[in-house]
Amino acid sequence: MTAAQEDTTAEVARIEAEAVRITQELIRIDSTNHGDGSGPGERAAADYVCDLLREVGLEPTYLESEPGRASVVVRLPGADPTRPGLVLHGHLDVVPATAADWSVDPFSGEIRDGMIWGRGAVDMKDMVAMMLANVRHLARTGTRPPRDLVVAFFADEEAGGTLGAQWLVTHHPELFAGCSEAVSEVGGYSITLPARDTGDPVRAYLLQTAEKGFAWVRLRATGRAGHGSIPSQENAIVRLARAIDRIDAHVWPREFVAAVDTLFDGVSRLTGVPRDEEHFEEFLPLLGGARQFVVGTLQDSATPTML
Repeated sequence: MTAAQEDTTAEVARIEAEAVRITQELIRIDSTNHGDGSGPGERAAADYVCDLLREVGLEPTYLESEPGRASVVVRLPGADPTRPGLVLHGHLDVVPATAADWSVDPFSGEIRDGMIWGRGAVDMKDMVAMMLANVRHLARTGTRPPRDLVVAFFADEEAGGTLGAQWLVTHHPELFAGCSEAVSEVGGYSITLPARDTGDPVRAYLLQTAEKGFAWVRLRATGRAGHGSIPSQENAIVRLARAIDRIDAHVWPREFVAAVDTLFDGVSRLTGVPRDEEHFEEFLPLLGGARQFVVGTLQDSATPTML
């Protein structure tokens, strides 16, 4: 191994170690977003991000849409200023975690069995940490990206983005001036398919065209009050349970929207496996880890989420 290769290997190891450390430290900062304004907000996490960026000579922009609801944006000038800029963005908030439901402290950032555990370890303090580790590498080494790179860390993603991304693009669009694309979590999701004729593995990338619409419904049951020792045929709890069971058992009609049709046509073209509407469940396994994502797009569904 040459000296240059050794230096590269050492820098990669440094970036990886930083990403692990930053992930752990971000998880230990409680930035729970309850969706009703009652959480701690993102200020502490945003302050931490700003410190990491300033440590390597960068000048981030810190903004609050409301007290404590903080976002951070930093721009790295590119080598070719004539090219449109690229936005890389993540979010600093996490959904709530009930400690009793976890086998580890959800805000510990503990490493166990070679994995980092905690709320946000997957969504998405891990990616925020990877972004920070790589941006710090660019700054330390004086490396200029091919085009302007705008890196944003938003508040409030878990509750709709109103106080984060939406607020920033509405009130501070200048931060994203000249940018033409943006990349965030889940981008580049792929599945491996058996190629037509040869069966060799071929990678296919999935594109999201929309999100499934939803409607919240509250189901109430009424009955006749009475003492628990006396049987009743008008028990509201029993009625509610029967209604929920019927909803769960309902078979919704299958409907293929245009984007899903295009996906299945592409899978058939790559694999040579035709789509048989009568035996569709035999086609779905081709989708591998994406199967459940796709199944959710094939028909309406009803999911009881709170009782």
